This record gives sequence, structure tokens and C-alpha cells, in this order.
Amino acid sequence: METASNPIGVLLLRPLSPYLQQELSKRYALFKFWESPPHLRREFLGEHSSSIRAVVCNGVQGPDAEMIDALPLLEIVASHSSGLDKIDLDRCRTRGIRVTYTPDELTGEVADMAILLILATSRWICAADQYVRRGEWRNSDFKLTSKFSGKSVGIIGLGRIGSAIAKRAEAFGCRIGYHSRSPKPDSRYTYYPSVTDLASDSQILVVSCALTRETHHIVNRGVMDALGRLGGAGLDVLEHEPEVPDLLARLDNVVLSPHAAASTYETRKRLADLIIGHLETHFSNKPLLNPVI
Repeated sequence: METASNPIGVLLLRPLSPYLQQELSKRYALFKFWESPPHLRREFLGEHSSSIRAVVCNGVQGPDAEMIDALPLLEIVASHSSGLDKIDLDRCRTRGIRVTYTPDELTGEVADMAILLILATSRWICAADQYVRRGEWRNSDFKLTSKFSGKSVGIIGLGRIGSAIAKRAEAFGCRIGYHSRSPKPDSRYTYYPSVTDLASDSQILVVSCALTRETHHIVNRGVMDALGRLGGAGLDVLEHEPEVPDLLARLDNVVLSPHAAASTYETRKRLADLIIGHLETHFSNKPLLNPVI
């Protein structure tokens, strides 16, 4: 029961939009996890464990088993994301903790980012930008690059986001193929029963599937060999975020984005409102929006 002397505590794991922080602060006692030094975070959780009943996270960082166990009053995890792989869902189920997310609000922006990364990688936009800034254009023209229009595009995972990417790629005259757990009966695109088969018939490969045990490292050496010589990569998601392998960071043909596909003013406002709605619904004992657990 929330009272003036004992407000509901909400733990925000990362510094998401100022608007979200402001709206959470209006309604709840807001605890900002990132402001605690890493070596003191266990003590931070212990100090506030009697107040925290909700965790708000995103696709970069979510509550693991250790954090969940450190919060005995935790009732709900509201994720500011379309993915759930950073949350220990098994521990949440065991504890009876509700989990919600924001799957539909990100689709357009993430699909836009996929096309942007394809264009930036194939046309070497980041390297060309630096070429101009360094003054090298005065001496010679930039090297030739590869066009996007008309290429064969293979999409791993034809869900909401994968379908939105396919629709955008079609506008560039691209031929679309896809791989998923089973063929989509209403899809006009070509289905491939394996990722290797898809890669062998694609010039551009897009990964838009959820991270699960089955999809972990789904693009392996065999898939890369099936693509042929790997000309470049555009990446918005990395395995050990926010750490970036030095090798990737040194490559001119790799375009890196800090998991920012949905980081637009418009989307962050919609997501923040949805997160607030999730929490208010839960603490009002009403049916949850977008429940996972």
C-alpha cells in the first residue's frame, strides 16, 4: 500500500529520457541505479530494497537473478524495449514478478535504422565523412562504393520489425528472402529453411530476430562463408554492450551505432508514456498492457 510516508519505489537502471525520469519522479520514489558507483551497487540495492517495487529497464540492461533476489518486494519489471533478453525471465516467473515491454512502439524506427545502416555501410558514409573532414577530397575523389537498390536482401526473423524492413527494402527494388522458425503463410517473400541457405542467396543479410538460446550466434562462420566475402557490417546491437571489440572499432567498413535504433524524441516520448501506463495499471490492480509474465 502506497502512503505519503511510504511511496512506491521505482528503480530506473539507465538514464533514459529526461521526460520519463520527470514523469516517474512525479508519481513514485525514483532510484537512479546508474548514479551509484559500480562497486557500491549491491549496498545501494540493500539500502533501498524495502521501498523498490518496480524496475524500469531497457534493451541494454535489465535485472539479472542477483538483482531480482536483492529486491524482495519487487512486483513488476517494465522494459523500455522490444527485446527481453537482458531480463532473467525464469527468475521473474519463479518469484511471480510481472514483466511488460513495449514491442509495437519501436517497429518503424528500428526498421528505418536497419535501412540507414545498410546504406551507410554499402556507401561507406562514415568513412566518406572523415575523408572530407580530413581534407583528402582536395587531392583525389573518394573510392567507389556499392549501391543498395536492386540487391537481394535476406532477413532473419520476419516478425513485426523484419516485415517493416522488408517493406522498406522493397521500395529500393530489392528481392526479399527470409528465414524464420516456419514459413509465413501470408508472406509473398521467399522462405529459406536455414540461415545458411538464405545467406547463400543474399547479397545483404539482416538480423532482426529476438535473442534466444536458439538464435544465439545464429550468424556464424558458416553463414558468413555462405554470403561470400563479407564487405562490411552495420551494427546497432553488440553482444557485450556497451563494450565494443577493438577489432570492430578499427575497421572502416563497419558502421557502429550505440543501440540507438529507437532513440528518437518521438519514440522515447511514446515509450515513456507506455511505461508509465504499465506501472499505473499494475499498481491500480488493473489488467496489464503488453504482459509477458
